[in-house]
Amino acid sequence: MMNENIMMEKLRKLKLSGFIESILEQRTSNRYLELTFEDRLLMLIDKECLRRENQRLSTRLRNAQIRQSSASLDAIDLKIDRGISKSHLLELGTCQWVKDRVSLIITGSTGAGKSYLASAFANQACTLGLSALYMKTSELIAELLLAKNDGSFKNLHKRLARVDLLIIDDFLRDPLETVHLRELLDLIDDRFRRSSCLFISQLPVADWHRNIPDPTIADALLDRIIHDALRLELLSKESMRKRTSSVPSKKEGHVAALRDSI
Repeated sequence: MMNENIMMEKLRKLKLSGFIESILEQRTSNRYLELTFEDRLLMLIDKECLRRENQRLSTRLRNAQIRQSSASLDAIDLKIDRGISKSHLLELGTCQWVKDRVSLIITGSTGAGKSYLASAFANQACTLGLSALYMKTSELIAELLLAKNDGSFKNLHKRLARVDLLIIDDFLRDPLETVHLRELLDLIDDRFRRSSCLFISQLPVADWHRNIPDPTIADALLDRIIHDALRLELLSKESMRKRTSSVPSKKEGHVAALRDSI
């Protein structure tokens, strides 16, 4: 018993909690008695490896700050015609484009499901062992500017550089000042062909240039985005939020009257 306690204490010091859990499981079940020592040892090792991989996955998902944490590619309703084919979705779902350091642009109207789809890709990337970070454009710019002011820019730069997939939501939704555009340009230039970005925008790509006030920066910024990016344009006749709302549907006239009264 003393040797057993010493063994368990050493396993705890080594942080082998999966190993310990498997030992306790083997003690309480007769189904392991006929296995060889090597087989039982392998099961202990497998349990610990699985625990560590699950722990790493949990850390990746937590660090990714995904907006819709439960979003899944399997949950996407392909019966709704939004311009997404099953084969295309499966191809993008391998995240080979992230491994190849290629970017992805998702465009579409409000409620088309852009953010959900991007969240699903982020979850998939984390599941496949890749790191991700989901940020709105305004949040990203604010963090970059703050880091420059408080002296932490170098650390932030290193942290962002380690991210395999950077999701930038609401891209070009709001007017951007020149100083903001320069920060975005520097960031995207640093990631160009080194790691992937996923841009989410309500604006069609053809309208991006005219919505960037500085033509010189617009040329430089888009030159680093559109030539090395896959594109996914979502078509939607009706908002997915309306489709999935838990509020009972009402006649349009009643809804319009209610809206006008607010």
